[in-house]
Amino acid sequence: MGGNGVRVVTRILVRDRMRRSRGAGRRAATSGWPASTSWSSFTRSPRSRSPRSRRIPGSILLAASLVAVTTPLASAQTNPYQRGPDPTLALLDATSGPFQVTSLELSDSQTPGFGAATIYRPTTTSAGTFGGVAMSPGFTATRSSIAWLARRVASHGFVVIAINTNSIFDQPSSRATQLLSALDYLTRSSSVRSLVDPNRLAVMGHSMGGGGSLEATARRTSLKASVPLTPWHTDKTWPEVRTPTMIIGADGDTIAPVVTHSEPFYQSIPTTTEKAYLELRGATHFAPNTTNTTIGRYSVAWLKRWVDLDRRYDQFLCPPPASSPTISEYRHTCPHG
Repeated sequence: MGGNGVRVVTRILVRDRMRRSRGAGRRAATSGWPASTSWSSFTRSPRSRSPRSRRIPGSILLAASLVAVTTPLASAQTNPYQRGPDPTLALLDATSGPFQVTSLELSDSQTPGFGAATIYRPTTTSAGTFGGVAMSPGFTATRSSIAWLARRVASHGFVVIAINTNSIFDQPSSRATQLLSALDYLTRSSSVRSLVDPNRLAVMGHSMGGGGSLEATARRTSLKASVPLTPWHTDKTWPEVRTPTMIIGADGDTIAPVVTHSEPFYQSIPTTTEKAYLELRGATHFAPNTTNTTIGRYSVAWLKRWVDLDRRYDQFLCPPPASSPTISEYRHTCPHG
């Protein structure tokens, strides 16, 4: 090649190098890197890259890598069962939660396996499905005795069925059967079944209904939560319970004294099962039959934590509440796994 040809080729090579240098500066400016940093500092040598890879701008590669890193983390932090606003103590202690509630009355002839019932549910149909909760009253009582709690739980984002038992004299084992029948009806046959997630169910009950809720969880380990209220049962040991269970007793209970009922119930549940024991101060066996802020606060928090898997409610359960004018004792398995 002659001298003129060499000079022409040299100018072409210099011009091409300058263009690539200016392009690298522009790419660095748009991607946040200093303009003096060359593209080759962050890629392999040209020999190790395919022609296609050399044409991909650095900012696109950087953005793609960020998406690959952050998308799984964002998904992991998303809870599809979370319902309602961020909880506060004031919200939990209010007589109703963030959801408006409507109710549906069912007669004995409409309820298979249990007595007349009332279904409480959020009025919204745009929040997805809700967890389902079945509640049983105590010996000689009807669903009206727990209506305040059923409505309150529903207002925090649950579909609740409060039942009458077949007989007001039904024992805990029969009440366990009826609680499970109520959940089956709620999720399979009721007019609101499309609103209920059949995989997120819980039971609650007062007195013999509380004993029934313990037995129901022993029979159906797929239940997500149980809240027995001043429970009564002739069986004092429950090593077969695998469902997260909060037992609420009362220090003035003379019908189901905590030393022969709530405390041994709690102690017999395996330590591998999430559990809590809350003892009401200055309360009697019938504390769950009237509006009670402490029962409302902690039963809702327990249901939200284990039925909705909502970690926002951990703050009310772990660290555990201290003794107070309304709580004489609290036992727990904190921190929750």
